[in-house]
Amino acid sequence: MSTEAVRRTPAPPTGTYIGMPKFAKNAKVQLADQQLRKNLRKATGTIRAKRVDRVAEVPEWEELRLAGEAIKNRTLRHLDTYLVQLEESLVRNGAQVHWARDAAEANAIVVGLVKAKDVDEVVKVKSMATQEIDLNEALEEAGIAAWETDLAELIVQLGHDRPSHILVPAIHRNRSEVREIFLREMKLYGTPAPTNLTDEPVVLAAAARTHLREKFLRAKVAVSGANFAIAETGTLVVVESEGNGRMCLTLPETLISVVGIEKTLPTVADLEVFMRLLPRSSTGERMNPYTSMWNGVTPGDGPQEVHVVLIDNGRTRVLADPDGRAALRCIRCSACLNICPVYERVGGHAYGSVYPGPIGAVLTPQLRGTTSEIDKSLPFASTLCGACFEVCPVRIPIPDMLVHMRHKVAEEKRHHVGVEQTAIALAGWALSDSKHFELVQRAAMLAGRILPGRTHLGPLPWPASPWTNARDLPMPPTESFRAWWKRTRGESA
Repeated sequence: MSTEAVRRTPAPPTGTYIGMPKFAKNAKVQLADQQLRKNLRKATGTIRAKRVDRVAEVPEWEELRLAGEAIKNRTLRHLDTYLVQLEESLVRNGAQVHWARDAAEANAIVVGLVKAKDVDEVVKVKSMATQEIDLNEALEEAGIAAWETDLAELIVQLGHDRPSHILVPAIHRNRSEVREIFLREMKLYGTPAPTNLTDEPVVLAAAARTHLREKFLRAKVAVSGANFAIAETGTLVVVESEGNGRMCLTLPETLISVVGIEKTLPTVADLEVFMRLLPRSSTGERMNPYTSMWNGVTPGDGPQEVHVVLIDNGRTRVLADPDGRAALRCIRCSACLNICPVYERVGGHAYGSVYPGPIGAVLTPQLRGTTSEIDKSLPFASTLCGACFEVCPVRIPIPDMLVHMRHKVAEEKRHHVGVEQTAIALAGWALSDSKHFELVQRAAMLAGRILPGRTHLGPLPWPASPWTNARDLPMPPTESFRAWWKRTRGESA
């Protein structure tokens, strides 16, 4: 029997993010998909337009951005203190706090907690952190089915797919594709879609609601993320648009929240700023349809066992970099994705990360390091147009950080011998001494004389082929300026 046949949940694409080729190669594949580009153009354009209208309604918008930046900077400067306060507040509220240094530790903690409840399935409210650590697959390997309940996440899961957007994971799918996925897959994992299912959004949402209802009602354990964690009161906050989060956070007996340590905020008063910034920046709404807050265990109301898993997974390494730590200010609004001309054309899958787009291009290489081809290439997945900074609600200087990360990648390359490093070394030799430079010029002039009548060199053989295949290199002159000067003015001149 195949591995896929014994799975409890739909299998995602094979391979891992880190094993993906570099961004440029992934982008070529995505650019060839005309339907994908059409879907992305329509979706990001709609969200951008809504955001512009909602932001224009707030005359103090720039002051709010500055406040959000200041709050996040203050929190990161004293994160150690606020994390201790957060733990104390959570424990005081009846929650159990677990610390995880990396994805393996976080997955082991969650799997252990679920197994202790003697259940074989959990329901989930959308969480980027659980996607980051690949929790669903860890649960699957332990014989536990993890059911996504966010509509877009459900589409991705049933489509044997990966998320391609921070806020709208199924942004690369249109409604006709969603209809086909629901008809094909829902019957394999629970309540089937109606046979007369149409591609009207209201009808698709109703089919998803019916499919998920049985899972909500029988679930004993839920897994959530958190948009914010308030140190002062031990309050966790989830904002969402459909109400699925409310179902996950109230019906099950046990709730496990997986939260990145950078989601911490000092006080409830600080939350006010972000509740104004986030909806307008993400979905172009004045306020979020569903905002859920919970303070641990309340006897007789909601989950009677609450666990909070605080994960590092590279975040303290990011925090240690003065030029890179601003990425931890991110509140996952996705405004930078919706404005980015690169993301709009290639989508999220080309980035090889749970965090695509401009913020992913700076955050992912810091969290994972730059040892893989995909992570080395991400800082170069940008035009440096600066639009991402202009829309960021917490003023993350993404263009500056992209340059910073490019410098780090270049510095690492210096210690490896390759074609690029050899070319740079030769250029350094040529430019270090006038005699060396003249020697190179004489060699170039010789090439100009050997190939008369041509205006451009055209493609050259390897190792110059990757560069010359996409560039028109002019023919070198048959006489350099230095040579002309000596011929016309004499050696003494």
